[in-house]
Amino acid sequence: MLASADFLKRLPYFATLNPQAVAQLARETQELSLDKGEIIFLEEEPCRGLYLVSSGQIRIFKSSPEGREQVLHIAKPGDTFNDVPVFDGGSNPASAAALEPSVVYLIPKKILLSLVADCPVAVAIIKQLSAQMRRLTQMVEDLSFHSVVSRVARMLLDLATVEGSPSPVPRLTQDEMAGMVGSVRDVVGRALKSLEKAGAIKMEGHRLLVIDAGRLKEMSYLSDKSRIR
Repeated sequence: MLASADFLKRLPYFATLNPQAVAQLARETQELSLDKGEIIFLEEEPCRGLYLVSSGQIRIFKSSPEGREQVLHIAKPGDTFNDVPVFDGGSNPASAAALEPSVVYLIPKKILLSLVADCPVAVAIIKQLSAQMRRLTQMVEDLSFHSVVSRVARMLLDLATVEGSPSPVPRLTQDEMAGMVGSVRDVVGRALKSLEKAGAIKMEGHRLLVIDAGRLKEMSYLSDKSRIR
């Protein structure tokens, strides 16, 4: 038994489990001893499970293609991390590395999911909350690493009402768009003009059409080298 039942019982996830269930969970839990700077997992890798910090500190971060980093969270003893992909079925939304010599416990995904398998309502709620958390993580990445042109392009792709081109976008003011991408009206206006000049969209008064979804997708991943703030 690598993780003590007492340690697991203190965590909010497992506080209501009966002693037998906690003991079984402890038997399935793996212990990882980490050196300072050691990578635990990388963004976009398949999720192995839920991690629990026993000692030390773990840095949760996202990286840009240019090598910039944005720290999302520092997990300390008693904290969990990588919760989202356990429940929404996706890949790791961020990377994790030890800030100092640390010990973490790993509960395999299938073991954790088995605890809620008999309650479909709980599973559905958890999946929905996890999806929302993933979207918030994506928003942090967009604000940290992507130009306003890139963020506006991604927003328009998400808002396009039909697949293919041309595709109308629901009517929004530039102030509303600015609020959605974390910018201001004038900068969003310049971004829209850049997208139109590139042939990705067409503006007809208050009407906006996506005329080249492929080009718009390309521009949604623009490098920070062309960043417009």
